[in-house]
Amino acid sequence: MARDFTIGLALGSGSARGWAHIGVIKALSRLGIEPDIICGTSVGALVGAAYASGKLEHLEKWALELTPKTIARYALISIGGGTFLSSDKLFPVFGEEVGSILIEELPKKFAAVATDLDSGEEVWIKRGPLVDAVSPSIALPGLFSPVAFGRRWLVDGGLVNPVPVTLCRAMGAEIVIAVNLNGDLVKRVRERVIPPAQTIPEEKETENREISFWENISSQFKSRFANGKSEPVPKDTPADVPRLLKVLASSINIMQDRITRSRMAGDPPDIVLSPRLSELGLLDFHRAQEAIREGEECVERMLPVINDTLFWEKEK
Repeated sequence: MARDFTIGLALGSGSARGWAHIGVIKALSRLGIEPDIICGTSVGALVGAAYASGKLEHLEKWALELTPKTIARYALISIGGGTFLSSDKLFPVFGEEVGSILIEELPKKFAAVATDLDSGEEVWIKRGPLVDAVSPSIALPGLFSPVAFGRRWLVDGGLVNPVPVTLCRAMGAEIVIAVNLNGDLVKRVRERVIPPAQTIPEEKETENREISFWENISSQFKSRFANGKSEPVPKDTPADVPRLLKVLASSINIMQDRITRSRMAGDPPDIVLSPRLSELGLLDFHRAQEAIREGEECVERMLPVINDTLFWEKEK
């Protein structure tokens, strides 16, 4: 596509929902839209780095091969290290593929967002080894260990900037396409309060899958740290009381949704792509095919806006 303006692609946080970024990138590419600047937060940094380094196909292939059992094997219960999962184990293919590639050597401009654990400062990583930029950006507190970066400890960038529109603009993007993975999380909560009759079986099946995964992790936690005794459950406790890690996942979803709304209201992108991913849990990494397909379909739904904004005329 011939143009005289710079396009930035802001890939947002959202854990397992991030596989939708792969679908978005593939669909944009088919339209001839190749961003000049790629900025990512959390899983957006992971997918964005793979794309910028020409390794997106390798990441997609690996993601499509994931299964619940595979992901469960990556569990690493470590209270001292503040983590339940090992990012090094969960995303080994990334480190193997990018090796010692430097950000400044990439054919496209790239940057990742992380958060300083002590000061809460937003950290933009625009230079150095690509893998060193992605590792702290995906370090979601409570799930992954913080990453040492110089004299600082960094964690997930989604705590401060879930969809890095501001970073894209700071790097020179004149048109910013933002992918918001948290756009329909509130809808998910609302439907659970007053669920339509026809959606109950599907939602129940999804919730059961999530509970099964969390119970797998919880069982490992108990086997490693339990002292053989269990606390009595109060008689008036509801039967459907949320599990510990379920509470953690829901809290992260709520936090990212609220921060995303605030940041994007202050610096709105030119195009917002919001894949419908409310049925994907935080750690449903094995459902890559669904997420990728929805990413592609999201672009198709937004074609009128994309065409109007980029002055694109489709070939007939």
